[in-house]
Amino acid sequence: MAGGNISSEKVDLLIYGPSRPILENGFSDQFVRHAFESKHDLERLAPAVAEKIRGIAVTYHSVPADKTALARFPKLEIVASFGVGYDHVDSTYAREHNIVVTNTPDVLTEEVADVAMGLLIATLREFIKADRYLRSGLWLTQNFPLSVGSLRDRKVGIVGMGRIGQAIGRRLDASRVPVAYHSRNRSPSVSYQHYPDLIEMAKAVDTLIVIVPGGASTAKMINADVLKALGPRGVVINVARGSVIDEPALIAALKSGTILAAGLDVFANEPTVPDELRTMQNVVLLPHIGSASVVTRNAMDQLVVDNLKAWFAGKPPLTPVPETPVKGR
Repeated sequence: MAGGNISSEKVDLLIYGPSRPILENGFSDQFVRHAFESKHDLERLAPAVAEKIRGIAVTYHSVPADKTALARFPKLEIVASFGVGYDHVDSTYAREHNIVVTNTPDVLTEEVADVAMGLLIATLREFIKADRYLRSGLWLTQNFPLSVGSLRDRKVGIVGMGRIGQAIGRRLDASRVPVAYHSRNRSPSVSYQHYPDLIEMAKAVDTLIVIVPGGASTAKMINADVLKALGPRGVVINVARGSVIDEPALIAALKSGTILAAGLDVFANEPTVPDELRTMQNVVLLPHIGSASVVTRNAMDQLVVDNLKAWFAGKPPLTPVPETPVKGR
C-alpha cells in the first residue's frame, strides 16, 4: 500500500456505481476519473485502463465489489465505499492483496437513528394506516380505532451496539423506554443490560431494533426461533440489512400472529419486496431511506472523496475498516 503523491503524478480512479455531484466535482485535475455504474458496465473498461486504476469509489451498497471485480485492477491500493455497511466489498480479498477499504461511519449515525426511532413509532402507533384512514374520508363517520401498540409499555432490545445502536439507545432513554442489547461483546460505552444470547434477550423484551452489519456472520440471525421467543406482542424494526432477517420466517410470523408487527427499511432482495409484505396492514415499509437526506448523503459522498484524497496525498485514510488496518503512514 504505497500510495503516491498527487502533486507529482496523475491518479486514475474508478467511480463505481451511481455518480453524484460531489463525486464528479470533488477531485482536482490531478485525478483521472473513469465512471461505470454497474459490474456489467465494467466489461467495457479497456484492460489498459484497468491496469492504471489505483483507487475505487464504490458509490452504493448494491454495487458488488467482490473478488472478481477487484481482481481486474492489479495496481489497486484503496476502495472507498459509500455507507457504513461494507458487506458488498470483499474485504478479505482486499486485505490479502494489501488494499485498504474505507467506509463512511459517523456522518450518518444520527440520521439512521432518527429513522429507526421514527419507524418504531410509526409502526407501533399505526401512523401510515391512520393517514390512509383520514384520506379515505372515514374519519367523517367514525374515530380511528385505538392503536394496540405504544412505546409506553415496551422494553426494547437493540441487536447491535455500535455507533448507531448507541444513538438509538439515547433516543429511547429520552423517551423513557427501557433498553437492553445483544452483541458478541459487552460494550463499555453503555450501561444497558447485555445479553450474549439473542433468544434470551428476545424472551426478555417485546421489541427488537436490528442494527448490525450484513454479511455471512449475521445472515438470517433474526429467524423463526427468535421471532417465537419475542412473542405475540413482538415488534421488529430493521434498519440494518435485509439479509439479517429470515424474510420468509418474518412473513410467516406476521401472518400467524406469532409477532404483532414490523417496520422495515431494508429487504433481502432490494428493490424487490415480497407481495405478502406489501399487502400486510401490520407492517410499515420504507425504501431503504435510513441515511437518505440531502445533508447526510452529501456528507457521506464527501467522506468518500476525502478518504481517497488523503490516501493519495500520502496520508492515512480517515475511516479504514477493521479488516484492512493501515500501519506506518
